[in-house]
Amino acid sequence: MKWRMIDTKKGTRCRVLEGGSGTPVVFFHGAGGLLVDNPFLDGLAQRHHVFAPEWPGYGDSTGDELLEDMLDFALHGWDLVDALGLSRPHVIGHSMGGMIAAEMACLAPRDLARLVLVGPAGVWLEERPIPDIFAMLPHELADVLFVDPARGAALLTGGADLSDMEALKDFYIVTQRRLAMAGKILFPIPNRRLSKRLYRLAAETLVLWGAADRLIPPEYAAQWKALIPNARVQTIEGAGHMLPWERPDAFVDAVAKFLA
Repeated sequence: MKWRMIDTKKGTRCRVLEGGSGTPVVFFHGAGGLLVDNPFLDGLAQRHHVFAPEWPGYGDSTGDELLEDMLDFALHGWDLVDALGLSRPHVIGHSMGGMIAAEMACLAPRDLARLVLVGPAGVWLEERPIPDIFAMLPHELADVLFVDPARGAALLTGGADLSDMEALKDFYIVTQRRLAMAGKILFPIPNRRLSKRLYRLAAETLVLWGAADRLIPPEYAAQWKALIPNARVQTIEGAGHMLPWERPDAFVDAVAKFLA
């Protein structure tokens, strides 16, 4: 897969990881962004033409000052689809990206084919509140995101040694920049009344969840299924919130079967 830059009508400039051929699939990442290695995208690209844009404020993407609220993010998602020249792509969203993808599908229910939501944010259960990632130190994130925190920390940092102060400083700066952007729609709690709009979602939807998700508990999956008219739920064992990175083969297999 290769990177390229695209410009939207709004004025954002976004870096997109692209590869494969066939039916278009757009993947929207969560608050943690894309990592150094994203093997699940390579797996999807063996079956589909995959596009994985980075949100403004992530990587080399710019224009984060132009996005202020949930509507801006959702419209930006469609601006990206338009800039890529796509018509009715399949859309996959992970975590924060899942919330935005669901909002996009509510705004324009006939403009996408199928929808995959992977541990999406955006729904709130008072009895199972979601931990506040903005109150965590960068090195604490792996504990709630991964089944295996040690392996997760290596994935998050690209293998950098966080005992080295320069590496820790670089990781901290990148993480804070990403969270500052994500905070526009996730802080203080990721609840933007999306549940009131999900009745508009017409696309056939797969809700995927890591069975050991400690950030957004699997109990949330049932709520998404109840709120989306054409949704099915699949839980994958041996994965936490970062399911696509922890179980890439299982993720690709589930998505490929659903999109087929």
